Amino acid sequence: MPERLYGIRHHGPGSARAVVQELERQPPDVLLVEGPPEADDLVRWVADTGLQPPVALLGYATDDPRHAAFWPFAVFSPEWQAIRWAVEHGVPVRFFDLPFAYRLSGRAARTKPAAPAPPAPEPAVPAGLEPGPEAGPQPSHPTPEPAEPDPDGGVELLDGAAKLRPLDPIAELAGAAGYDDPERWWEDVVEHRGMPAFEAIAEAMTAIRDGSAEDPDDLVREAYMRTVLREVRKSYEDIVVVCGAWHVPALARKVAVKDDAALLKGRRKRKVSFTWVPWTYGRLASWSGYGAGVRSPGWYHHLFGAADDVVPRWLVDAAGVLRAEGVPTSSAHVIEATRLAESLATLRGRPLAGLAEVTEAAEAVMCDGEPLRVELINKKLVVGERLGGVPEEMPAVPLAKDLAAQQRSVKLKPEALERALDLDLRKDNDLRRSRLLHRLRMIDVPWGEPAEGRRGTGTFREEWRLRWQPEFAVRLVEASMYGTTVAAAATAKVVRAADDAETLADVTALVETCLLAELTDAYPRVLASLDARAALDADVNHLMAAIPALARTLRYGDVRRTDVAGLAAVTTSLLGRVCAGLPSAVGSLSDEAAKLLRDRLDAVHSAVGLLADEELRERWLATLVSLAGRGDLHGLLAGRLTRLLLDAGLLDAAEARRRLRLPLTVGTPPAQAAAWVEGFLSGGGLLLVHDDALLRLLDDWLADIPAEAFDDVLPLLRRTFGAFEAGERRAIGERVAGKRSQDETGLGFDPGRADLVLPTLSALLGREAR
Repeated sequence: MPERLYGIRHHGPGSARAVVQELERQPPDVLLVEGPPEADDLVRWVADTGLQPPVALLGYATDDPRHAAFWPFAVFSPEWQAIRWAVEHGVPVRFFDLPFAYRLSGRAARTKPAAPAPPAPEPAVPAGLEPGPEAGPQPSHPTPEPAEPDPDGGVELLDGAAKLRPLDPIAELAGAAGYDDPERWWEDVVEHRGMPAFEAIAEAMTAIRDGSAEDPDDLVREAYMRTVLREVRKSYEDIVVVCGAWHVPALARKVAVKDDAALLKGRRKRKVSFTWVPWTYGRLASWSGYGAGVRSPGWYHHLFGAADDVVPRWLVDAAGVLRAEGVPTSSAHVIEATRLAESLATLRGRPLAGLAEVTEAAEAVMCDGEPLRVELINKKLVVGERLGGVPEEMPAVPLAKDLAAQQRSVKLKPEALERALDLDLRKDNDLRRSRLLHRLRMIDVPWGEPAEGRRGTGTFREEWRLRWQPEFAVRLVEASMYGTTVAAAATAKVVRAADDAETLADVTALVETCLLAELTDAYPRVLASLDARAALDADVNHLMAAIPALARTLRYGDVRRTDVAGLAAVTTSLLGRVCAGLPSAVGSLSDEAAKLLRDRLDAVHSAVGLLADEELRERWLATLVSLAGRGDLHGLLAGRLTRLLLDAGLLDAAEARRRLRLPLTVGTPPAQAAAWVEGFLSGGGLLLVHDDALLRLLDDWLADIPAEAFDDVLPLLRRTFGAFEAGERRAIGERVAGKRSQDETGLGFDPGRADLVLPTLSALLGREAR
């Protein structure tokens, strides 16, 4: 008997329900599903309760894991439902698309390679019935063949689009029916129907394909599908095929065996490996660059799972999202929003309220028209933040298994939703979490990103932003070449990076990485590389760039229980060379070079302050004193050095005012004077609040700047004062206006009471009280 061809829309809940209904009505002898044949052995895992969609088949070249691809499945995907039904009922299942092994090497048979896909963050037209391979951001018209693998390595997401198909079949059908929105037409005609429509869809696809140009990629894939069909017919009679509706006309057409063989001739295979990996609804959404995805996977999940009362149940969930964010939402809101959504559907002549109606109703009734609240519902519900799962026994590379074991050990579960994680490194489990996150970053799996506001500012606290991405599964495969455990892979990666490092700063960053990730086996190799490069590098800027990371390592090494004794000698040597080389490096600099050196000076000065080494500190300050008096300094550096010495107590306020008065004299060009002021005030504006004489000096200089020069000076001054805190700028303004700030009118400064705090501050800073 002829095979039954069920043309579906990938990730369409209506298609999924219809496929299951047909399979239940007339069970087949064998089921063929569009997908990579190399994954046939993984079909049995669909029956495992640990395999929770959304998931994806991950395929990669065994000899080069950088060339990889995904085939995503959601619970509402027709292929997933068909496979699950077949596994539960003991019906054989086979994937019958063109093998991934051919896709990786089959480009040699082409006369002209496909052009790379242009970026498309939001498809202009919804994806069609048929997915093709996805390689990064995808256009809206899917094709079935993967794009040429990125020569630099990259992940292809097979089920997206690699290049433009001549037309979008759904858009064509929607336009013929008088719809301007293809997604809305599909919902009305298919998703809201209570019965299958496979014959009608097949007829529509046949009409569209008869009037459009054939895609060479489609022809090759369909030739292979027909070849598999001929083979299966020899062993089975009742065959069901579940594939993209676009292929149905080609599979039903009579084609000679020799013609299909000619299309497939000359294709070579590469060795590939496959496994199941977790997926997310965020990656499934079309706005994430997934051309054969859907714009609203969370909504489709709801449509598939809610047998009745679709709209009220959805709005109840939306109310829960708003309440979780502190937005008062009552049952009355839900009732009124439901009525409004249903009324909108009636006015628009729709069979049921769709996503557009429920979104508009929620915006008007529950969100008070606030776009941010609507966006919250879109993120949480319309797209969804669901992350799938795979069984622990699932075949995977040893590195991925080791990571899963460590995640369980430190009680840190991967989640698709971004969340904050505060760590107290004095707690053993938090310390282990920190090590794991730092090690993963080293092997290019940035599951966690350190929060910028707290990075490196304390000895025992860390803040992270965590978010698991499906692509990390591929990066784990790539990193397996370095080791079978996270620690071993990170160690090997650090050692290799130290050998390949081009600058001294690169090596010092690796030293800090060894500390943070506790890579004790890599530490001696990295330290030796640092010592060797430091001895050969005579560039003062390079030496200065290396010191801050080393100082942090020395300061905080005891918190992480790391032995950093060998690093102290290297740091001392570097600082000594900086002190010796600075005098020849600061003279006659351009504006850009002066700015760079100013930043380096600030960083080294802060780093020296972290070290509990009074001798090093005195040597550094002595160097600054010798530099500050030079006449060939750029104004930015002269001002900054004066401020550093003033803050360190090596200059009194009177001397600082005297030095400032010199560049503010009439003969000094205003731009040069402004640079001096910028350097002096870059440490903060409180100095002007508490020193009336200094403020008057600046005020008089500003008033005397000629009008023709003021426009040239203004950008520098704006940049200087714009860096101050708002409270500092307000206090300075009150001073200039002749007022006293609110704080001053309350309490005065009591030196005696301030002295009582000094012993405690000295203890906290690790210095002796003076």
